[in-house]
This record gives sequence, C-alpha cells and structure tokens, in this order.
Amino acid sequence: MRFRLTAATAALLVLPVALAAADTAPAAPAPTLLHCGHLIDPAAGRMLGTSTVVIEQGRVVAVEPGAITRDGARVIDLGRSTCLPGLIDAHVHLTMQFGPTTYSDQFRLNPADYAIRGTLYARRTLLAGFTTVRNLGDIANESIALRNAINSGLIEGPRIYTAGEPIGSTGGHADPTDGYRMDLAGDPGPLHGIIDSPADAWRAVRAHYKLGVDVIKIMPSGGVLDESASGDNPQMTLDEITAVVAAAHDYGYTVAAHAHGAEAIRRAVLGGVDSIEHGTYMDAADMALMKQHGTWYVPTITAGEFVAAKAQVPGYYPPQVAAKAAAIGPKIMATAGKAYRAGVRIAFGTDAGVYPHGDNAKEFAYMVEAGIPAMAAIQAATVNAAQLLHHEREIGRVAPGYRADIVAVEGDPLADVTLLQHVGFVMKDGAVVKQSGRAVIE
Repeated sequence: MRFRLTAATAALLVLPVALAAADTAPAAPAPTLLHCGHLIDPAAGRMLGTSTVVIEQGRVVAVEPGAITRDGARVIDLGRSTCLPGLIDAHVHLTMQFGPTTYSDQFRLNPADYAIRGTLYARRTLLAGFTTVRNLGDIANESIALRNAINSGLIEGPRIYTAGEPIGSTGGHADPTDGYRMDLAGDPGPLHGIIDSPADAWRAVRAHYKLGVDVIKIMPSGGVLDESASGDNPQMTLDEITAVVAAAHDYGYTVAAHAHGAEAIRRAVLGGVDSIEHGTYMDAADMALMKQHGTWYVPTITAGEFVAAKAQVPGYYPPQVAAKAAAIGPKIMATAGKAYRAGVRIAFGTDAGVYPHGDNAKEFAYMVEAGIPAMAAIQAATVNAAQLLHHEREIGRVAPGYRADIVAVEGDPLADVTLLQHVGFVMKDGAVVKQSGRAVIE
C-alpha cells in the first residue's frame, strides 16, 4: 500500500512538470503559402495557372490549384508572377572571374583571396535565381571551403557541388603552370590533378576524395583560356580517361569532361564520362555516340559568345588566348542547336567566371537563338540539370518532398525568355533571399 501511494504521489508531481514543458516547447513554424500567378512544371513541360505552393521546414509539402489560405500561415503574394523551380547552372567557377589582369593575378593572389572573392560571386549567383551550381574547377580547392561555409549558413550562396581542382595532363588545359618560366613551373602531379598514366588517374581521384569533392572534372582536350597553343587537341589517352571514370564511379562521383575537339569528345564518351562540357567541334558521329551512351551535353554558349567578343579587344587576353577565343567561341551556339535537333540530352551550364558572375541567365536567350525552345531551355536548367547531378529527387521541380527552391519573374518567360535575366523573387530551402527585386535576410 505504501508503494502504491508513493507511485501515485510521484505521478501527480511529474504531471505539472510535463505540462509546463509542453507549454514551453517551441511551436512548429507556420507554413508558408506562395501564391503564384502561374507555375511552370518542367517535368510535365507545361505552364500551370494560379497555384499555391505550401512550404514547411524548407520543403514543398503541397501544390494546390488556386490561391488558397490557411489560418496562421504566412502568405507571399506572387499573383502577378510566374514561378518556377530554382535554376541550376551545371558549369560555373565561383572562385574566379577572368579579366585583363587574370594572368598576372595568379602571381599575386593567394588561395584565400580567391575564396573571399568567391563569397561575392556566390551571392550574385544566388540573387540571379540560381539556387544550385556545379563548380567545375578552381585554383587550389578553395571552392570546397566556399561550399562548406554556405552549407553551414555562414554566408549566402547557391548549393554547390564542387570538383575542386580539375584533372588533366602535363602541359594540358588543367595544368595551372602553362606559360610559366621554367623555375616557377615545377612539375605538378596527381595531388594537384596532373596525371600522365592510368595509375596517376587513380591517385588523383583518391586525393580528390580525401579532400571532399562532390564531382570529378577532367580536361581531355585543349582549352581557350590557358596559355598553350591549341584549344581543341586531345590531351588525355582513352586509357587515362577510362581509369579516371572507373575510380570516380567507385567513389560515387560523376565525371564531367571539358572537351572542344571531336576526337577528345569521342574518347571521353567511350571512356564513360557523364557529361561533355562545351563540345565545340562535336560532329554527327560524336552526337550519335553520346545518344548511344546516354552522355549529357552542357553547351556553355554564354562563355563562347563572351570570349569571342573580348578577343576583339586589344590586350584583354594574351595573343595566343585571343586567337583561340576568336576561333572557338563563335562556334558553340551552332553546335548546341545541332545537338538539340539530333536528340542529345542537354543540361544547362554557362561557364560563369569566364564571363561575370550573375549574368548566368543570358544562356537562356542564347539557347533559344540556337533553336532550342524556351521550355526545353528551362527544362535544361531544372529537371535535366538535377538528373545530371543525380539529385533529381531533391531539386529541379516544385513538387511535394522537394527542396523549396523557387524563383519568380513578372510575365511569361516562355513568351520572352529574357525575363529570366530579371528574377524578382528567390527562395532557397524555404528562406526568401530576394523579394520585389531586392535582397532580403530572413
């Protein structure tokens, strides 16, 4: 009897404490209702009418027709705007931006300088409506620190999937010492992404894994902005490419291949890469091979147009770089159009950093000029890019369960795709970072 009384008394004493704890527990945040005048569904390839996106704890929980209301919910009125998923740029360089001083800056700036500049470029990219990017190459793996700072909430920026330093051959487009005098050039090796054998390839990928990258970038062809002579010659053997891909896929990485020349493209596709970047001299045989292997194509037309224009400005680039820019830059748009008509899978990417960050959406207008319909261009920057990144269940759509990455423009971007250069509303993970055309802090 004494035990029962003691237990009952204890229960009565605990009950008020439990009730007090329940009273002080933080309430679940109120849902956000986003009223959209129209909503683009890129998965279905159609424009929806007035819609309400219901958002809770950074995720979309429902998409309802009409402008619904709920007691206690926060309402954001975008009734005059068209909403669409947060945009994805699958080819950027957030910690660098080329200009006339780039080739001397490399002897004056430290990795910390590039990382700090990257915080500015990242914010500009996010405010332009790009909530996710794939960073395909940096100076000294500084984009890994930038990614971590954004993920931890220290700074604003898009979600970053980064390759760190690119992988390529001695003297090739990935070699950061091209153009250096001999005593400064040294002999960079696999720890810095420079390989000359399949064994080197495995070591380079494993070193990247140790550093914490998200994707692997290789340079199997020459490029425009390095100081070597060729912009399109093959610079990695098929065996080297195959080894990189085998190692990368072992670690769960996709592989992006910078490739301008047709032979380099062929080797990269046969080697099993996941995407071809630029693809300037891609021919019909390359396109057929890419379709056969399911290889993605990321055109980067904006970069081609930009370097072609700057090649005509005396002193903007070194002479050998200007010559390559004038030859290669103007061809990318035509190649993109041919690839689309041939049925090659296209994901949106711009090579931001070759041109000023924040202008990423110019790519949409160039794609349309190349003959790609506006909806297909938007799909390239949403569902297609998400699939290339292997995050198609997280981003690229406004649908239940997806991250609440949403942007909006006034008007109809399917009728005038240049409207995407003037994004007025940006939400990332349910937090509003831009509204009414102005940056905000939540």
